[in-house]
Amino acid sequence: MAGGGPSSFKRPESVLVVIFTAPGEVLLLRRADHVEFWQSVTGSLEWCEEDRLATACRELFEETGIVAETGWRDWGVSHRYEIFPQWRHRYRPGTLHNTEHVFSLELPGRVPVALRPAEHVAYEWLAWPAAVARVTSASNRWALEVLGRERGFLPS
Repeated sequence: MAGGGPSSFKRPESVLVVIFTAPGEVLLLRRADHVEFWQSVTGSLEWCEEDRLATACRELFEETGIVAETGWRDWGVSHRYEIFPQWRHRYRPGTLHNTEHVFSLELPGRVPVALRPAEHVAYEWLAWPAAVARVTSASNRWALEVLGRERGFLPS
């Protein structure tokens, strides 16, 4: 296995995918294992040297049922953050940090969403300011704020 990671543990490298519509709505998902936690699509890269865009596409489909060929943007930005204690058991012992790579996906409008109940129990399409207020993680909030200002959905 590449990277020396046993397949029973998650790789501490992931993607964040901010999904939004051209009119300015953001898709957020509520986690099943932490019901106060609202987020964009996220997920770990596989140990098989899966590239970041492939991970973003796979996670988008696994978490929402959405397939998108176009509208993707790789921000070329990564954040390193401490893994919440309740989720550290998923990683190799001693792993405390994850590196998250930021992507966004622009859709022309809302599309149907099919959640995996083991991962997420609810979703909402929210206006940009409401999405910024609801999202839980700091890196997700940062991405929403930057993209919202770029697109004119939030004040500069």
